Amino acid sequence: MPTPGTTASRPGRCPCRSGDSYLDCCGPLHDGLSFAPTAERLMRSRYSAFVVGDVGYLLSTWHPSTRPHEFELDAALVWTRLDIERTERGGPFDTDGVVEFTAQCRAGGIRSRQHEVSRFVRVDRRWLYLDALD
Repeated sequence: MPTPGTTASRPGRCPCRSGDSYLDCCGPLHDGLSFAPTAERLMRSRYSAFVVGDVGYLLSTWHPSTRPHEFELDAALVWTRLDIERTERGGPFDTDGVVEFTAQCRAGGIRSRQHEVSRFVRVDRRWLYLDALD
């Protein structure tokens, strides 16, 4: 039997809205079988990690200079939609990138949105979340 958090235990469409199945999209990234080739792809996989509750993946893809020592997800939040607004750089040959997104969620029947402009850096060929711009 698969352990919770593995791709085999999460069938269906990927929460990142790529149109692919979770098994073919963010699942392999969450399981460490591959790495995101772009900053946007990392952003999408981090959103999916919030949806499926994969704190380990969120921490492992956070730059060490800004990563919190502890991180806990709000169990009351249900993430429902991700929209990528724009990207700057962040391609396979870049060393930094910016992804602006809006993520929708609900808690206790109340809907809300999180809008963020996130910065990413590539270290040793791996994209990492750095921080959010003000």
